[in-house]
Amino acid sequence: MNDLLQIAIDGPASAGKSTVAKMVAHELGYIYCDTGAMYRAVTWAAIKRGIKLDDNLALEHMLSQIKISFAPSVKGQRVFVDQDEVTDDIRLPEIANNVSTVAAQLSVREALTKRQQEIAINGGIVMDGRDIGTTVLPDAQVKIFLVASVKERALRRFKENKAKGIKVNLETLEQEIAERDRKDSTRAVSPLVQAADAIKVDTTILSVEQVVAKIMKIIQKKAKNG
Repeated sequence: MNDLLQIAIDGPASAGKSTVAKMVAHELGYIYCDTGAMYRAVTWAAIKRGIKLDDNLALEHMLSQIKISFAPSVKGQRVFVDQDEVTDDIRLPEIANNVSTVAAQLSVREALTKRQQEIAINGGIVMDGRDIGTTVLPDAQVKIFLVASVKERALRRFKENKAKGIKVNLETLEQEIAERDRKDSTRAVSPLVQAADAIKVDTTILSVEQVVAKIMKIIQKKAKNG
């Protein structure tokens, strides 16, 4: 492909966005940007500093003072807040259950949206999140909206947690994911909605490889048709 595309992959929690986006970026030789990790890093920083998670002004002040950065590694992307590596910490249940509150704050969304747009300006990017196709990259040439049933997404999160030695009840996870969906889709700022020109891909009964293959076909068709 001669022209470098902006590819937006949106969807609810545990729909497989990050895994799929990383693989698509690798196939294309594109940059991958995990916007969810950015919101989780802000949540981690706020909790660490004892900042109320719905205090818009305090979060705005904190964001002007911290730096969120990424570094590649053999095991995947490493995430830093200033000099602290938070790669594993931001995946803990405490962060997962609070990130929607932080992500709903206007100051946080504005600051991170600006950073994300700067990263994507030259194309050659695969970015995943909840408002990429609608707010962050509204002109992205390819927009995908990944979905999966709550039951399937809870099972995926359960397996991930188990592999990391985190004990969480499956039923509890279902409730938490359903609640996160509610918060994300009803927030006032950049709610989770499918962009009008996004293509929906249901991952419930598909393997990761099948989802990637499906998305690659969509990208190739777009690149061919322009």
